[in-house]
Amino acid sequence: MKQQTSWAVQTAETIMSASDPQGYHPELAKRWAYVPGMTLLAYARLWRQTGETKYYDYMKKHMDLFVQPDGSIRGYTIEEYNLDQVNQGKVLFPLLHATGEPRFEKAAHLLAAQLQGQPRTSEGGFWHKKVYPFQMWLDGLYMSSPFLAEYAKTFGRTELFDEVAVQLLLVERKTRDPKTGLLFHGWDESAEQRWCDPQTGRSPHFWSRAMGWYAMAVVDALEHFPVDHPKRGTICGIFERMAGALEEVQDPASGLWHQVLDCGGREGNYLEASGSCMFVYAIAKGVRLGYLSRKFKSVAGKGYRGLLEHLVETDGDGLHLHGICHGAGLGGKPYRDGSYEYYIREAVVSDAFMGLAPFMLASMEMEAQQP
Repeated sequence: MKQQTSWAVQTAETIMSASDPQGYHPELAKRWAYVPGMTLLAYARLWRQTGETKYYDYMKKHMDLFVQPDGSIRGYTIEEYNLDQVNQGKVLFPLLHATGEPRFEKAAHLLAAQLQGQPRTSEGGFWHKKVYPFQMWLDGLYMSSPFLAEYAKTFGRTELFDEVAVQLLLVERKTRDPKTGLLFHGWDESAEQRWCDPQTGRSPHFWSRAMGWYAMAVVDALEHFPVDHPKRGTICGIFERMAGALEEVQDPASGLWHQVLDCGGREGNYLEASGSCMFVYAIAKGVRLGYLSRKFKSVAGKGYRGLLEHLVETDGDGLHLHGICHGAGLGGKPYRDGSYEYYIREAVVSDAFMGLAPFMLASMEMEAQQP
């Protein structure tokens, strides 16, 4: 596999080549949602890293489909109280800084208002969704915490850093396994769900992408924290401890991580792309910004080489990423019980944005560290 240009650029160009004649990609134009949001955020960062305005234009073109002149967001309803719906709001900040348009600020205030009123556990943890009462999922921390931290910095709402710290530290305390240091996918304070342990409220397994979401949440939120915030060092500390736990379950042969993290070698388990990309991104960025010890640089490097060697290929149609878990959750209909068998039977796909977006982010982070 010969590299012609940066892997991040190749991924971005491949996605853009699938746009319609008007320049819209059907997946990015479909709805306001967390995966398109992560993808458009990657384009915003690629614009910053390369200086190529076409990536900014592509990002803005799709955001303009949703952010209305009055600051309302097409397809968004605050009363859903769904953390997933906050994630695309991260793209509002580069747009606000670039354009100064009031609609982007108003949209950010709207999403922040959701978080102010988000239903909570007894200790103040955001429910993942209104329809998932008393449940915190690792996924939700990525959706909301970096947004709220950047909102706090942008608008001088310094008290909201305390809120971000509460969310990050609470879910880690409730989901962390003392034996492995890994984090369970979800926690139900009420212990009512069939998927949870009736004593601890924790789901039964360590899903790769769930921990990937959380790792990205920590590093992206820390980027905005004041250096003198009283909880900043604690968050860095749990990040360091988590990175050590991830190093322990990194596949020694490939450098990748398994779909169910602590079950390498168990029948049906496989090396999964999206979680591996998220770990590479979060660890590499954590090392670069000084949140993690330098020793973890080799962990990110080994993981990234594993992606390129085992899960990435290029052909005449562009770049392809394989081994992506299509999706996983807890509860709902049909019921998702969080068992090992559940996680390994979810569809495995190629070229889904769920994998391509974190691969872009990981590639930019690794490429930024090249000598």
